[in-house]
Amino acid sequence: MPVTRVNKMRGVQAVDRALAILETLAREGSPMMLSAISAELRLNISTVHRLLNALAAHGLVEQEPYQGRYRLGIKAFEIGNRALYSLDIRAIARPALHQLVDDFNETANLAILDKYEVVYIDQVESSNIIKMLARPGTRAPAYCTGAGKVLLAYLSENQLNMFLQEVPLFPYTATTIIDPLQLREELQKIRRQGFALDHGEREEGVRCVAAPVFDHENKVIAAVSVAGPANRMPPELMAGKLATAVVQVALQIGRHLGYQYR
Repeated sequence: MPVTRVNKMRGVQAVDRALAILETLAREGSPMMLSAISAELRLNISTVHRLLNALAAHGLVEQEPYQGRYRLGIKAFEIGNRALYSLDIRAIARPALHQLVDDFNETANLAILDKYEVVYIDQVESSNIIKMLARPGTRAPAYCTGAGKVLLAYLSENQLNMFLQEVPLFPYTATTIIDPLQLREELQKIRRQGFALDHGEREEGVRCVAAPVFDHENKVIAAVSVAGPANRMPPELMAGKLATAVVQVALQIGRHLGYQYR
């Protein structure tokens, strides 16, 4: 085998091992001794030490001055942050929204929460003549929409209390939840089951299923929803096959944002 080929293979192996060290330190979440890293990766201590020195030279790893343990360096933090800022959730979510439309031919949406209102930031339309549309930039009350209820369900207790104090619960339809205690119970149910159902709470005859999108900090930053007319979205479909698909798509988007499902 040519020497150049051998060198290339060794170079790739070194990169793989260096990345494995970084992943191990990140997963551990606290400083580790050289021996612990070596044991975790099943690599020779001298090999791990050499790689750690190389990573430290680039600021990706730091060594504690007294105990000698290793942790991720500030450069790793900077790179991670830049990678996160470069992510466009709409670009990440769009293929998944298309998949939902392909599977169910109902309109799929991506939404966020802003000032206690749900804001639709992207949409893939159904090909049906009669379909539900909420153009990007459209706002709606959070408490009576599927996506909005999902986003409210993951607020902190203080944030939810402020919401209930500041936002009047107006009855848009006969099914709108306007009792604060009942809304709290609905939000707790959404957290337990992992998705929200909207049976015409904002608009008569419109139904929706929504699920949360988690980011790398395990925080809910958006919601995915599928909406359509009631005659094409029976309750058994909404709570069954459709809910399962929407939850899976939301988790898929979250994984691209660094979410680690437990």
